[in-house]
Amino acid sequence: MSHKESASYRRIVNRYKQALAHHSLIADGDRILIGLSGGKDSLCMTELLAGTMHIHRPQIRVEALHVRMDNIEYESDSSYLRDFCESRGVIYHEEHTRFDAETDTRKTPCFLCSWYRRKLLFNFAQAHGMNKIALGHHQDDILHTALLNLFYQGQFTSIRPKMKMDRMPLEIIRPMCMVYERDISEYAVEAGYEPQRVLCPHEHESERSNIRRVFEELETDNEEVRHSMWRALKREWEKSPEDR
Repeated sequence: MSHKESASYRRIVNRYKQALAHHSLIADGDRILIGLSGGKDSLCMTELLAGTMHIHRPQIRVEALHVRMDNIEYESDSSYLRDFCESRGVIYHEEHTRFDAETDTRKTPCFLCSWYRRKLLFNFAQAHGMNKIALGHHQDDILHTALLNLFYQGQFTSIRPKMKMDRMPLEIIRPMCMVYERDISEYAVEAGYEPQRVLCPHEHESERSNIRRVFEELETDNEEVRHSMWRALKREWEKSPEDR
């Protein structure tokens, strides 16, 4: 059986299609830049968007950008990512940047790393005429962020499936916002994705790692937690015209 005939892949595709339809994430003529980290999530998203690009409607153009931090070690080179993209008809780009956590102590290293990556993504997208940036956040990421905001900021909000930038002509979309992480993990093994490990010394020190453990315990005790949280977030998003 082909890995694209597996149960995990069918679940991923079904939820991906639901996300596109429910949140109007893609339109005819879109020029989409994938933020390709090299992890299983962004590889899966690349595969899904590449498949959408090759159908008749909507007609979209998809390219991928991999941002490498020069001061962070990687376990694999980028040739695999280039081959992965180009074999699926997706143009691959690579850019380099860096940050210095010792001189900029206002924010955590995790924040700085993310900020510099996003800055490069935004600048690259505008310079190359892209109107949307696709990020590989799945449903678990969004629910974990909601718990982070609740516990540490006192508000029940999270990253949205779609967000229009205020100061630049770009939209952020998350096509896998309804996909479960466990399905992606299962499919990554079936499809033989090569792990792209970033050897970050702060990888296991973040509040997000703690929240992940909390969410796993909650879901073990009550499998409806995921669905309840998602419904609550949808009600929050619907209060604002931003996501309609």
